[in-house]
Amino acid sequence: MSDREWAAGQRPDGLPAALSDPVRLAAVAATGLLDSGPEAIFDDLASLAARITGAGRAFVTLVDAERSVWKSCVGVEADGVAALPDRENPERESLVRDGPVRTSPVRENPVRENPVRESFCYFLVGLGGAPFVVEDARTDPRTRDHPAVGPMRIGAWAGFPLLSPDGQVLGGFCVVDESPRVWSSADLATLATLARSVSTEIHLRQTLAESRSAHRVSADLAHTLQQGLLPPALRPVPGLEAAASYLPASLVDRSDVEVGGDFYDLFHTHGPYYGAVLGDVCGKGVEAAQVTSLARYTIRADAGSTASPADLLDRLNTAMLDQRAPRFLTAVYTTFRVTRAGVAGRIALAGHPPGLVRRADGRVQQLGTPGTLLGVLKTVSLTDVRYRLAPGDLLLLYTDGASEARPRPGTRSGEARALFGEEELAAALAATHGMDAGVTVKEIGGVLAAHHGGWASDDTALLALRVPPRS
Repeated sequence: MSDREWAAGQRPDGLPAALSDPVRLAAVAATGLLDSGPEAIFDDLASLAARITGAGRAFVTLVDAERSVWKSCVGVEADGVAALPDRENPERESLVRDGPVRTSPVRENPVRENPVRESFCYFLVGLGGAPFVVEDARTDPRTRDHPAVGPMRIGAWAGFPLLSPDGQVLGGFCVVDESPRVWSSADLATLATLARSVSTEIHLRQTLAESRSAHRVSADLAHTLQQGLLPPALRPVPGLEAAASYLPASLVDRSDVEVGGDFYDLFHTHGPYYGAVLGDVCGKGVEAAQVTSLARYTIRADAGSTASPADLLDRLNTAMLDQRAPRFLTAVYTTFRVTRAGVAGRIALAGHPPGLVRRADGRVQQLGTPGTLLGVLKTVSLTDVRYRLAPGDLLLLYTDGASEARPRPGTRSGEARALFGEEELAAALAATHGMDAGVTVKEIGGVLAAHHGGWASDDTALLALRVPPRS
């Protein structure tokens, strides 16, 4: 064919210039199929084309600048070639020129190809995506001098392009008959449909690979953001043990990637005073992360200017309304100082579950007065409650993932087990009598995991402060 017949001109070697187009080559490489072995799905489509048209051979090819790579070659004796396993039918039969032959269930991962100038597929690339049909390759002026006509015994050839979503020609889907023949309109319609099916399969694979890659990036970003919303390590408080844990909710859909709304912090406020906060933002995702960040930094910024937890949480409520925070939250905040007798502090609840105090003798008591959640009403009702911790006493703050734990819905264990409520949590805390803060948090986490079977229905944050017993 002359250069005027190629859609994008001709290379110095006489082949279509489109073969070397960087955009097309990038699209071919992006398929991930170059230099890959045979696969059942492509062999099945090629076998179907050979059977329906009655041609002896069928090919699925990817074409780069110099090679025509056979992703599937039905009816061709290829030494050492073995199909990928077909798990449902490992002895799947393929059509060959002389009759059916069984394919081996063992993959040898061969590379099957020929130089692009010895392949009719360059016609598909050069014609810019139009089909190429030859009824008598030996007499057709376009192909009679083609180097493959004799060696490959090509009598008739019919091929349709494999296209990327943006129209780049990736290769071809073709059938070959040893004898000249007239291809019927039904033959050509079948080939066009099967070629579109192959193109769709390739595109779906790319989309899935891109989606998985994007999911990994999103998961990494979500993990990084979540870690940024939690302190890397709790600040040491002289004379006090402190431990915390955070368990994100289990995902119903593994493709979901979300940042949770639970958070905790422990920090120095002023003089001998420290502050500890634990909160639960409604919902998940970017909006929840925004509210978490606003809450943590507002509390840290204002903690040194007020000794009242209720006042500080009221200020946070005002800040959330002023900033038009997209989510509400519940929180518990305590300010305290370490004394010779243990810990003296005050605590306030803003729509949050009460704190639990485990006394040195094992008794467990609730701590705090219920108050209004934050980010909804201009006027909130919040109350400071004073408390003391003696040597051996422990204060546990938690989110409702710990007091409302339940097994996965729809499972037998979920139907048999009741909600793990505040009474169960208090009993689990009492069972940790004598344990230090770190072991206590670990044990509570283990009890929750045993109840919900490793499927957390909600994010769960725990924060424990303990006065060490005297020697």
